[in-house]
Amino acid sequence: MKTCWCIPPEQNGAFVAAMEDVLAVYSLPYDHQKPVVCMDEKPYQLLENVREPLPAQPGSTEKYDNEYKRNGTCSIFIFTEPLAGWRDAEALPQRTKLDWAHKVEWLLEEQYPEAEKVVLVMDNLNTHNTSSLYEAFPPEKAFYLAQRLEIHYTPKHGSWLNIAECELSSLAAQCLGSRRIADIELLNLELKAWNTRRNREQKGVDWQFTTADARTKLKRLYPIVI
Repeated sequence: MKTCWCIPPEQNGAFVAAMEDVLAVYSLPYDHQKPVVCMDEKPYQLLENVREPLPAQPGSTEKYDNEYKRNGTCSIFIFTEPLAGWRDAEALPQRTKLDWAHKVEWLLEEQYPEAEKVVLVMDNLNTHNTSSLYEAFPPEKAFYLAQRLEIHYTPKHGSWLNIAECELSSLAAQCLGSRRIADIELLNLELKAWNTRRNREQKGVDWQFTTADARTKLKRLYPIVI
């Protein structure tokens, strides 16, 4: 088994600027008028069993046959507010600008209709931009939604700075694992059950890595100023 890491370049001003910006956001106290929300996406392959798996026995999980049928792929969108212990994951057939725009609409209008702004931390994909809102909605609505967002991008090779990635890791371990899920409808039922359980338990993330830590432990990433 090979373990791969995203290694940022040394002495890179762009990386440390984005990193310190995100770390400053994570240091903010809880504010219900400006909640800090992290989002991420994960591709997922839908697989169908050709033969029924052997049922689980005490001390072991289901055993799958090596043969399976591919039913295409989808994308899991996840949003989480770490300080509130809240998250929501949903699978969509695609990962397009329109998909992202409609998820942002849901976030602002259904999850945080009373908030002044939502502080959104995410990676800098080409779809993760307020321009996507203008491709999905009339300009008046796109502008309204964009004005209620305060976006902070994680640096390239710095996905570990996105707390939503921690939630995706928990999702993989607690819900998806090595299971085969054949269709997006069943996948969303499983995701909803996971969301509900995690939210009921108020499982938040206590982020401990600070700017001071970064300047000491990741000193090699900072440009040398002469």
